[in-house]
Amino acid sequence: MQSNRFIGALLFPALMVAALAAGPALAQTVYRVVDETGRVTYTDNPERGGEAVTLTPLPSVQSALPPAATPARGRPGQPFMPYDRFVIESPPTGALLRDSMTPVDVRVQPPLREDHQIRLLLNGEVSQSALHSEAFWLTGLAQGQHRLEAELLDAQGRVQHRTEAVSITVSAP
Repeated sequence: MQSNRFIGALLFPALMVAALAAGPALAQTVYRVVDETGRVTYTDNPERGGEAVTLTPLPSVQSALPPAATPARGRPGQPFMPYDRFVIESPPTGALLRDSMTPVDVRVQPPLREDHQIRLLLNGEVSQSALHSEAFWLTGLAQGQHRLEAELLDAQGRVQHRTEAVSITVSAP
């Protein structure tokens, strides 16, 4: 009997927290019922008997959300649904490349849908046609600074998002 009361004492706070966290849908009277063996249960059914328990609401604090960032003009905004992340992962911005041939890795999360494609821009011009791929190769890069971007195209070939520009520098080998 002692262990049943102990379990009941442990379950009551958990039940109360769950009921309060569930919100108004569960904002009902709860009844504490003790059976003939001393086991304590809680129910919303008054026909089972027991004493009514008054639940006091938990204090709440309003969250302060930061203002939404405004995307740069002429650029699509945050990655469109269903993507949470769309960035050029490699090469990193500021990379110094000693070879005119370099791999470019784009990170898309969740994975790229079958009907979506990515195309690569070099200095604002299409460098590689749209592909259903997250890996590209840049070849024949002239020495100097370059700006690299990737565009996410939907099933109709419309640009839905563009990555932040990555600046790279190609130097002599």
